[in-house]
This record gives sequence, C-alpha cells and structure tokens, in this order.
Amino acid sequence: MRCAACPFLGCCIARCLARKGRAAYIRVMTEPANPAFHSFHPDLTEANIARLVATFYGRAREDSLIGPVFNAQVKDWDHHIAQISDFWSSMVLRTGRYNGRPMRPHLMLPLKGEHFDRWLALFETTAREIFENDLAEAFIIRARRIADSFEMGIAATRGEIANPRHSV
Repeated sequence: MRCAACPFLGCCIARCLARKGRAAYIRVMTEPANPAFHSFHPDLTEANIARLVATFYGRAREDSLIGPVFNAQVKDWDHHIAQISDFWSSMVLRTGRYNGRPMRPHLMLPLKGEHFDRWLALFETTAREIFENDLAEAFIIRARRIADSFEMGIAATRGEIANPRHSV
C-alpha cells in the first residue's frame, strides 16, 4: 500500500509511520490528494499544462545550477517536454497518458538538495504566472511532494536517510 505523500517510493504504512509519525501520516492520508484540481476548472486544460511544462523547462535549461544537469541528460527536448506534459496531465486530469517510472531516470543523477530547491523555485514561479492562485497552489503542493519523494528515494539508493523538506 502506498501513501499519498510517497507516490513514487511505494512505501508501506509502517515505514511511513516510522518516518513521519502517526499525526503526520493521518494528516497526509486524510487530506485530498489533489486540492483544487477539478476538471471543470476553466484554466485546467491540456494547453495550459503544456504551457507550464514548456515554460518551466525553458527556464530550467538556462539555469546555472540545474541547467547543466538537464542538458547533459535530455537529448530530445521535444520528447521530454511531451512526456512531462503527459505526466502532469495524468496527475491532475487523470488522463492516464503517462505510465512511466519517474523516479528511475533521476536515481543516477548527481542531484543534491540545492537542485531540488532550485527546481521548485522555478516551478513555483512558473505555476503562479500561468494559473490562478488556487490552481497554482495545487500544482505547487504536488510538486513539493514529488520533490520530497525523489529526494528521499535518491538518498535511500545512496544508503542515506533524508526527511521531507518541502511538503511538510
């Protein structure tokens, strides 16, 4: 069984309880997985999701910290942007178009806390520019959970322990 805070790690309830404590686990499990994600929201469209992803990656590619990491790994940017657009579409519109394993490509990258911090800063700025406050915040909450999940997963493969820093 997976908890809402660890969608990519597939942690069991016991590990989640041990890592976060009972109160945090109950809060995470009882809050809506996608607050403010409603398919009838007029701004929540495939076009706006694609715009968010393309704008974000345009900025990320030029960033002095995370740009070199992305540019060294991504060979076909059009394919990557389409794939990540499918990922977000699946997350927020429940389209089911993305069926990959998002953690896997990140495990071998030389990522540290500052990379996740910068990724989130750029993503949050972009989300707030494209979407109204409630919808932007819903994307940001999900992005923070993803960042924590990736950061903890990467740490685990390195034999390290990492706590969530962004979604708590």
